[in-house]
Amino acid sequence: QVRLVESGGGLVQSGGSLKLSCAASMNIFRMNAMNWYRQAPDKQRELVASLRNDGTTYYADSVKGRFTISRDTGKNTIYLQMNSLKHGDTALYLCNLKKSVVQEFWGQGTQVTVSA
Repeated sequence: QVRLVESGGGLVQSGGSLKLSCAASMNIFRMNAMNWYRQAPDKQRELVASLRNDGTTYYADSVKGRFTISRDTGKNTIYLQMNSLKHGDTALYLCNLKKSVVQEFWGQGTQVTVSA
C-alpha cells in the first residue's frame, strides 16, 4: 500500500519560513509529477507547486518567488520550501504524486498557520 507522510507544518509569524516534507513509501522517480496542494477553509483546493519528471516546475502566481519545490529521489521525499509567508498562506498542505492520468496518491496533509 502506498503511503505519503507530510511533515514540517506549524505556526509561524508573517514573514517567516517553513520547509514541508513528504516522505513516500514508493520510488518517486517513477512518478510523472510531484505536487503540493493546499486547502484553506471555505476555499477550493489549490495547486501550489508542481515538479514534473522532466524537471520542469509550476508555481501558482500567489507563491512565485517565495516557494520552491524540490525532491530527493534517494530518500523518496518531496519538499516545499516556503519563505516570506503571509497570512493568506494559511491552509492544510497536501502532497500529491501522479503516476499516470488515472493513478495518483495523496497524503493526509500538514497544517500551516501564519499569524497576521
